Amino acid sequence: MASHTEKEFTPLNITVLTVSDTRTLENDTSGQYLADKLTDAGHKLHDRKLLVDSVEDIRGAVADWIADTNIQVVLITGGTGFTDRDVTPEATLPLFEKTIDGFGELFRHISYLEIGTSTIQSRCLAGLANRTLIFCLPGSTGACRTAWEGILSEQLDSRHKPCNFIPHVRFPNQ
Repeated sequence: MASHTEKEFTPLNITVLTVSDTRTLENDTSGQYLADKLTDAGHKLHDRKLLVDSVEDIRGAVADWIADTNIQVVLITGGTGFTDRDVTPEATLPLFEKTIDGFGELFRHISYLEIGTSTIQSRCLAGLANRTLIFCLPGSTGACRTAWEGILSEQLDSRHKPCNFIPHVRFPNQ
């Protein structure tokens, strides 16, 4: 199914944001998992933050990152559930110029095989803003693993064919 061309790998500058009112950077296994996986894949961790569930704080951080021409991808873990305090979709959706509907659909499909119907409460989503990809993932480390291994590792790899997201992001001096 997945394949790579003989093309050269293009490393991306990626930020990781954990949205949580219970974790710290020291015990944030989900954000750490994403940071480790993206660097293991050859990408650069440009920045990493942890914010509480606040529409204004999340939107502000993401807006700053999409304005930075050195950043191609924002990975957000947490705040995509169905509780009152989960506000990541509300914070990020207004920033999107385009939504990547297939991301949430595919994530929930893969997740269904792992956690059954509980996946229906996941409001994970993705979009493009100012040629910056934004992926909003659930907060569990297992869900981050599902997203990375099942979708992101290939779609953020310039060698993956028949298509990947690399042509859609901006690079400095573009």
